[in-house]
Amino acid sequence: MKGWRGQQGFTLLEVMVSLAIVGGLLMTLIYTLNYNLGITGKFFAVTTMTNLAKEKIEEMKTEPLETEGHFPAPNETLSYATKIRDSAFPEITEIAVTVGDGKTRVMLSELIWKKAPPLPPRVEETQ
Repeated sequence: MKGWRGQQGFTLLEVMVSLAIVGGLLMTLIYTLNYNLGITGKFFAVTTMTNLAKEKIEEMKTEPLETEGHFPAPNETLSYATKIRDSAFPEITEIAVTVGDGKTRVMLSELIWKKAPPLPPRVEETQ
């Protein structure tokens, strides 16, 4: 650009405007990145809690007990509580597991038979 004295270069005003535009774009980019990292961290925590709750439900299928406690390392910040409830159906029990870290909780439940259902009588063919 030619200045008022015939010199080439940008004026101070042009440089300041371009820096303001670049600064605004960088602030938007940093905010978006920070927001997305926060969401990713939260989803990672919820996925970990869901997997731990599924493991607890599998344990409860073999040994249904109401318990509370904390998970071992590396998940020592997460706590769990297991509950056993009767369902609306007489032969079925609901087992529930709640896993949380103080801010977020995940609750899973599953219906299981109180006793294994009886097998139907076997019909043998006669020849």
